[in-house]
Amino acid sequence: MLKKTSPDFEFTVKAHKSMTHEIRDKETGNLIDNKDSFNRFLYAIEPLRTEGRLTAILAQFPYSFHAIKDNYDYLLAFKERLKDIPLVVEFRNYYWHNERSLAFLKENHIGYCIVDEPKLKGLMPYNPTATTGLGYFRFHGRNTNWFDASTAERYDYLYTPEELKSFVPDIKKISGTTRNTLVMFNNCHAGKSVKNAIEMLNLIEG
Repeated sequence: MLKKTSPDFEFTVKAHKSMTHEIRDKETGNLIDNKDSFNRFLYAIEPLRTEGRLTAILAQFPYSFHAIKDNYDYLLAFKERLKDIPLVVEFRNYYWHNERSLAFLKENHIGYCIVDEPKLKGLMPYNPTATTGLGYFRFHGRNTNWFDASTAERYDYLYTPEELKSFVPDIKKISGTTRNTLVMFNNCHAGKSVKNAIEMLNLIEG
């Protein structure tokens, strides 16, 4: 991947599911020791870090990752295991949408992923804010058949030009208060993310 991209191209890497989704024992519900998963992951991305081309790690947690004490503790352990690599966390469960969570992220230098996704009960709302010097937007689309759909269908959504325009002021505001701001599109079904990303780039630069 390094060889196929220009020297100024930077990467963010999504954490493996063994670090975000498969972290509890299925029988007891207790957190498991997954240090080996982190070690393998860090080994795999070492070339990106060595070349100075790794901007951050995105840890996207599932809806089942609730705002409880041991999950707060797990975020601290996650951050510690990454050492000097910036961490950005994406929550799916609405109960992380509070001032306590944002204060926790700021205090521990953990980035907050701003998401746009269907406005359904239980999911995270759109909240344009930053908790570190890295702003991070992630657009999933607004397909309301979210909980029952297959992965492909869940992200089958094309933002309209009007919808994209509505985000531009927030993107510019966040980029004005951070060292770096990333705008990612995850509405990846049938290449819709690429189309929307190009449209958004033109809107921001226009």
